[in-house]
Amino acid sequence: MSFNLPESLDILSRTPAVLDRLLRGTSESWHSLNEGPDTWSAFDVVGHLIHGEETDWVPRARIILEHGEGRPFEPFDRFAQFGRFAGWSLEQRLERFTELRRANLEVVNEWQLTEEQLALPGRHPELGAVNLRQLLATWAVHDLNHIAQIARVMAKRYTAEVGVWRAYLAVLNR
Repeated sequence: MSFNLPESLDILSRTPAVLDRLLRGTSESWHSLNEGPDTWSAFDVVGHLIHGEETDWVPRARIILEHGEGRPFEPFDRFAQFGRFAGWSLEQRLERFTELRRANLEVVNEWQLTEEQLALPGRHPELGAVNLRQLLATWAVHDLNHIAQIARVMAKRYTAEVGVWRAYLAVLNR
């Protein structure tokens, strides 16, 4: 299926509400779970998503629109959430993510992007040549990836407790 900007923006607009509904008010025992060393909890993922809203998606789209391949993207610190949001509660993270996402979607909507603009090239510091369409598609898939990650990590809390039903629960066997 081909990229559809309005549908992608629709999915992106829903992520804050999905995460808020899933996580707000949960005990720390749910949102602090991870899968072991060097893995992320739901709490960590929300911080990562905030950092992406601040430094990745819209800033990189602006670089493409204003400079094309002439200015490579700044490298993205995939682990910035561990220092940047230390001391923030889950509720503060969810609220900040919601605010930033709303503002970023307003910016993208105001651009009224054309097919020609979506094809504009950019340069990723590690991956090389990309275009605006790919960046925006990746933004939507990135959200879905982290929603799936959060669900998987939370489900694993009861890996032993489900007993023999584990055979039917693919989320526990990844």
